[in-house]
Amino acid sequence: MVGRGDSLAAADGRLIERISLVGSTNAALMARLTASENIAECDWLVADRQSEGRGRRGREWFDGIGNFMGSTVVHAREGDPPLASLALVAGLAVHDVVSALVPPPQLALLKWPNDILIGTAKLSGILLERKGDAVVIGIGVNLASAPDFADRATIALTAFGPAPDRDHFAQQLASAFALDLDRWRTYGLAPIVRRWCAAAHPLGTRLCVGELGDAPLEGTFAGMDEEGALILALPDGTKRTIHAGEVRLGADD
Repeated sequence: MVGRGDSLAAADGRLIERISLVGSTNAALMARLTASENIAECDWLVADRQSEGRGRRGREWFDGIGNFMGSTVVHAREGDPPLASLALVAGLAVHDVVSALVPPPQLALLKWPNDILIGTAKLSGILLERKGDAVVIGIGVNLASAPDFADRATIALTAFGPAPDRDHFAQQLASAFALDLDRWRTYGLAPIVRRWCAAAHPLGTRLCVGELGDAPLEGTFAGMDEEGALILALPDGTKRTIHAGEVRLGADD
């Protein structure tokens, strides 16, 4: 079990627990859920550093000092939209906060299902994990520094000026996520999908879909269906609905 850190409050009163070092914020909250702790929905655990941070498919999650690394919990309720669509909710919340920090003509763009890009460079990633009726949502944002990968471009907000204050960013994100979660529950998934598509890379953007090691399926971005699945327009004029997979922009992302 991870020890407890100190706390600060978001504007809406949600608590943000800060800790200096943890294996991963997702794993810490999963452990607390396993121990039957009562974790309030939309409270956050935020770490200065992670020794075992991970992303999709177990990839290492870069833990540069000054970056945002945090997790929160959503408790499933009867009548909720599909829980996998919480990746869209989280992406919108990050996008809303980051967009105010990116000067024109640059734009923060969403890439299905859970990345935030600036141009073709990855700024942020999101990881969802399920524990019973709870979903742990982990978010990493390159505020101060970005990892150096041979196979994909990355970027940090320091490309545009001083790094945003991590704690202030956490407060803004906590409030934005709670607001978007309430919209998701109150109005359903359709408005989330419309907003997400409006904040994504343009229709017609070339995409490659497929897990590493598999032959990719190539096509263009044709939006999302009513449940948040990716619609891929294929070269033969047909469309394919994608529910899961590794998505890259063109052949270069």
